[in-house]
Amino acid sequence: MAWTLTVSELNDYVRRALASDPSLRFLSLKGEISDLKRYASGHWYFTLKDEQSRIQCVCYRQNTVRIRFQPENGMKVILSGAVGLYTVSGSYQFYVEDMKQDGVGELYLRYEALKNKLLKEGLFDVARKKQLPLLPRAIGVVTSRSGAVIHDIATVTRRRYPGMQIILRPSLVQGEGAAEDIAAGIAEISMLPQVDVIIVGRGGGSLEDLWAFNEEIVVRAIAACPIPIVSAVGHEVDVTLSDLAADLRAATPSAAAEMCVPEVQSLEATIESMRDSLKRAGQNALLARREALAQYEKRLAARHPLALLHHARARADVITQRLQNGVERQLALRKARLSLLGDKLSALGPRQALSRGYAVVLSGKKAITSVGDVQDEMTLVLQDGRVQVKTVNARKEDPFGKETAQL
Repeated sequence: MAWTLTVSELNDYVRRALASDPSLRFLSLKGEISDLKRYASGHWYFTLKDEQSRIQCVCYRQNTVRIRFQPENGMKVILSGAVGLYTVSGSYQFYVEDMKQDGVGELYLRYEALKNKLLKEGLFDVARKKQLPLLPRAIGVVTSRSGAVIHDIATVTRRRYPGMQIILRPSLVQGEGAAEDIAAGIAEISMLPQVDVIIVGRGGGSLEDLWAFNEEIVVRAIAACPIPIVSAVGHEVDVTLSDLAADLRAATPSAAAEMCVPEVQSLEATIESMRDSLKRAGQNALLARREALAQYEKRLAARHPLALLHHARARADVITQRLQNGVERQLALRKARLSLLGDKLSALGPRQALSRGYAVVLSGKKAITSVGDVQDEMTLVLQDGRVQVKTVNARKEDPFGKETAQL
């Protein structure tokens, strides 16, 4: 399915695509300047053209100040920089980092041919760059014995880290045999076990003066070196193939020394900070372990046989008390019910009937309940005693007839 993008998204995508192409990041371009405009900000805007085509170019102030001549319309130049896209207008343009007057001729063509060859082989890829050590045991330097390079490196090194060992492998840096000598020096010094980083460089000069650092043998020696290499060739505006192959490029030898040698005060401060952080981390870890141990001790104590027995006894006491309370409640309920039944029984018993004027007639031990059972002599049981009676008359009739009602 086709993408649907905004204009800004498309322009940003094209910009990133151009920026990610390594062949467009280190590019030299030759042509004639036209429509040159210099602004108060220090930026230059112009068109570079040849017989058939043209391209818009921009050179920002931080790069214009390094160019050693004043460009003019109609001047033929060689530009170094990268291709990009200005996303606001969607314009394709060349971002100039350096500018030289055309006239190098054969050397320039050799430079471009070798750069393209090595670029395709991946010798300039960022992925293969090695990281510089934090604190090297010794710094190897491949440069001229008599030049200012070794002096500048030594001065900066003594200031930043007194006592840091510097091992110089003297080398030709210009002229016939220089490339082979530089390559051999890199191989030799990289074999020393105490050397952890190498600085390769020389002072500034023309393209011809710096050409040894554009030779294939030197570039391949730098790329094949097993330990990190910092290139410090020429001035900041000079870019050699050795710069592109090195793990790091320095604008000057002094800058190279600053990259390779840490400040002892900064290291000490870092160590102190790390010591404090480690101490705090240890204390926090110890506190956490103590808290965890206390929790384990509580859990272990809760599972100790005596604790379990105590818990079981406490639970048994609670159950016993509940059982006793239940029994007592049931006994109280039963007593209350028994008392109520007793009261009912007493209310229905003979004593209550006798107290209300009734009597029990006995013949011997047999209760007389009918006229037909009357004997000559009987016993009347009253509420407060017994009376012996003799029968005078007995007739059968309604005991609650009129005569009784009149009583």
